[in-house]
Amino acid sequence: MNAAVQRTETDVACTACGCVCDDLTLQFEGDLITQVGPDCPLAAAWFEPFRRPMTAGHKVQGQPAELEEAIAQAAEILAQSHAPLIYGLSRSSSPGQRAAVALAEQIGATIDTTASVCHGPSIMAIQMVGESTSTLGEIRERADLVLFWGANPVVSHPRHFERYSVDPVSELLPRGRADRHVIVLNDHANETALAAHQFVLVPEGQDYELITRLRALTHNPQAEVHPLGELTVDAIRKLAGQLASCRYGVVFFGLGLAQSRLGHLVVAELLRLVADLNARTRFVARRLRIPGDVAGADSILCWQTGFPFAVNLGRRHPRYNPGEFSAEGLLERGEVDCCLMIGSESLNDFSPQARQQLATIPLISLDYPHVRSIVPAQVRITTAVYGVHRSGTAYRMDEVPLPLRALCHSSLPSDETVLQTLQHRLAGTVPQPPILRR
Repeated sequence: MNAAVQRTETDVACTACGCVCDDLTLQFEGDLITQVGPDCPLAAAWFEPFRRPMTAGHKVQGQPAELEEAIAQAAEILAQSHAPLIYGLSRSSSPGQRAAVALAEQIGATIDTTASVCHGPSIMAIQMVGESTSTLGEIRERADLVLFWGANPVVSHPRHFERYSVDPVSELLPRGRADRHVIVLNDHANETALAAHQFVLVPEGQDYELITRLRALTHNPQAEVHPLGELTVDAIRKLAGQLASCRYGVVFFGLGLAQSRLGHLVVAELLRLVADLNARTRFVARRLRIPGDVAGADSILCWQTGFPFAVNLGRRHPRYNPGEFSAEGLLERGEVDCCLMIGSESLNDFSPQARQQLATIPLISLDYPHVRSIVPAQVRITTAVYGVHRSGTAYRMDEVPLPLRALCHSSLPSDETVLQTLQHRLAGTVPQPPILRR
């Protein structure tokens, strides 16, 4: 028997987090990965399952099944449903996401992305007030003041400092980190705070109050402001002065703001602050998005329906209402009778009540081979991995699309293929919604 062929793949894109770093080098023996570089704990964990042969297959009612049988059973469940939910998509790619939207339109489903339990409030804030923003490339080249607010990128985005925000050398910042000032604002000291130049301890639940003080001082540096917990007036004035005096500032904000008590209102006020600062200097804001292609899922859904998440197609036209049509809320209220989950790792972010309800309805999961769902699926279809087994497109956290290459062979179908097959099977079998009469 011949030894497995050794080869090297360079400039590989990694979808473990929203950075979608596209500079990885992978060593292969045949179709198995033997080495991943450069060093990143998220990338290492993401590619670890591909170091061994994958044996995961398809299942119906917990028993091994052929692909044809699994698809037939999934089609039967969807055909009998009157209020289906399609959820997930952040571990998919543009082809699979488009197919999911088309299927949702065909069967009159509600379709939602993981943004609803992540940066959904940030999206709502952007819809309210707009945003001053840029690509990560512009930030890399120009930003001399970098803020991380309610985030911990050292853990959630390990190469963010290296590639985009702190360490890069550019024509305008020839000394890299030495030419930048990094500030962390949070209600507790985290790993990122230890790596920053300055840490501002924000009293828990009072981010909104701090932002309003900063806005007042941006409009009038002599404005009267009051202390905020242990944060003194002098400290608040110093921070406001730093924001207004930089050449190019950026605030990266995370779930500490988006999922806070006031949610989208806090983010909206932060975006207003950034807009105010642009009267004094150049300042931008960027969400630190965590799942690999959640930005792509929102972009595709917005392109196809006009709305980024929590879209109901039950009346054969898109209706958007976060909360009412968000997956977690629908499950908690028992308003769906089956769920097609495209990437079930996000179930960990659901409330216990939503997970409990999900266990009582038919669940169809389209998952990568190494994913183990915490809620048993009536039908599990194992799909090929974009960026490893299949080519595709992933959107970085700044909505820049990056190509994904197929690096090795797999006999598993893509989620696009499975969803399109379901469409063909369901053609003409899905009941139309009742006509509403006065």
